[in-house]
Order: sequence, then structure tokens, then C-alpha cells
Amino acid sequence: MALDTGDALTTHNFGLQIDGVMVETLQEISSLSMEQDVIEYQQVSADGKPIIKKLPGVKKAGECTVTRGATQSQAFTEWIAASIAGNMGQARKDASIIFMDYELNEVKRYNLRNAWCTKVELSGTKAGDAAALTEQVTITFEELTLG
Repeated sequence: MALDTGDALTTHNFGLQIDGVMVETLQEISSLSMEQDVIEYQQVSADGKPIIKKLPGVKKAGECTVTRGATQSQAFTEWIAASIAGNMGQARKDASIIFMDYELNEVKRYNLRNAWCTKVELSGTKAGDAAALTEQVTITFEELTLG
């Protein structure tokens, strides 16, 4: 069955891949953003009329937030630990946010170059509570490309 190109992607079929390894127990990816400065300059045309031009400026690093169930995943924990310790040789990794169709086929990919963890926050804990422990991780990256 061919995919109708007019259909919007759904938000519930997604994944996060870091250095080729899929991250498990994802709950949410939010605030994916990257900015680029805009250069505006004015000039005068040959007939003396003012013209305003806009050009792309310097790209800024971007970031996103990932919420996942806290697990015993050593790969993810070691990546966070390397980031927090400032071991950038191990911490900087290429990552991808992947969106899938209803049959779980990849249809869109956002590639994050040199991504690393800048913040980690655990959900609250309470004696007698019956809730899953989650960790919210802020990821910064140097470049965003569509793949």
C-alpha cells in the first residue's frame, strides 16, 4: 500500500539513535530546535530606490529534551557520565531522531551532529508511590540536518 503523501506523520512512532544504537524506553522528545542568525542590509538600486536584503547568518547550536524510563542501560548511562565529567572525546556522538509510519518504516530523520548531554533530571520519588522512574535529558548538538 502506498503512503499518501498528504497525511501528516503521527507523534507516537519515533525513536532516538545515538552512534547507531537505538535508545530504549523513550517517552518523549521535545523542544528540538536550532537557530540561524539573519543578516539584514540596505542598499540603493541603480534608480535610487532603497532595497532591503536578508541573508543567512551564522548557525547556532541546537538542543532537544528526551524523557525516558530510567533503566539499567549502561550505554546511555556512560554517555551521560562522560558528558557530565567533561570527557568530550567520549561524550560527543552523532544522534538521529527518527519518525516512522504506521508500519514502523522510517519516513523522516533529523540528524544531530556532535550531540552531548548538558542536563539530566530524575522524576520525583516518594515512599509508597507506584510510578515509573524517568530521566529527562537535555541534549545539545552542533548541527542539525535532515536525512
